[in-house]
Amino acid sequence: MKVHQFFCFCLWLLGVSGVFGDTDEVKSVLVTEGDSVSLNSDVQIQRDLILWAYRHDRSETRIAKIHEHVIDMFDSNVRFGDRLQMDRQTGSLTIRNIRTTDSGLYKLWIFSKTNTHKSFSVTVYAPLQTPVITRDSSDSSSSSSSSRPSVSRCSLVCSAVNVSDVTLSWYKGMSVLSSISASNISISLSLPLDVEYQDKNTYSCVINNPVRNQTTHLDITQLCHTYADQESLSEYTEVIYRLQITHHH
Repeated sequence: MKVHQFFCFCLWLLGVSGVFGDTDEVKSVLVTEGDSVSLNSDVQIQRDLILWAYRHDRSETRIAKIHEHVIDMFDSNVRFGDRLQMDRQTGSLTIRNIRTTDSGLYKLWIFSKTNTHKSFSVTVYAPLQTPVITRDSSDSSSSSSSSRPSVSRCSLVCSAVNVSDVTLSWYKGMSVLSSISASNISISLSLPLDVEYQDKNTYSCVINNPVRNQTTHLDITQLCHTYADQESLSEYTEVIYRLQITHHH
């Protein structure tokens, strides 16, 4: 058995695939940066040889091994520092304070009476920021006398800065009104919305990735009615001013 184990181990070192076959299922693991994640072996170690490797950008590196309860972390500290921990009883691997750069494929080999191979595809997402809702700065028509018919409308923008792998959406109640997505390239997103000052519906802006979401609820009174009240006050002041001029004349 030991000869077979070391033969398989040498094949892996030479980069030969298919030692355990190519039908092994890859388990997807999605986490947020800063969390801890455990990749479970689902075995109890006796005298088994358990080996972990990390594959990223076509480069595969051994990161941990346990044999007869003796652990060897190889040079994993170069990439992971002291954030890797291997369970002495099961051979399961824990990554603490995980980073987006830790995304990749983690491979597990269990050399025992029945050789086993598992793979974990780990994707680490950046923490989500809370989306910001503001009055559209280009919506200056509501304060101009030439655009009085549009006074009842309020133009808003929901935005998120320097985000990737997310979707930004406007909701009316539980229904999606509009959405926009960012790929794995860090960009800024903005999504417009027009509402009526007297609208009694509930609106919210939601940013989400496959792991989490963050929501900002729209306060129409704060963002829209303030401008409507200012417009009404301006009109009232103008009427009073004209009455005063008429009175003096």
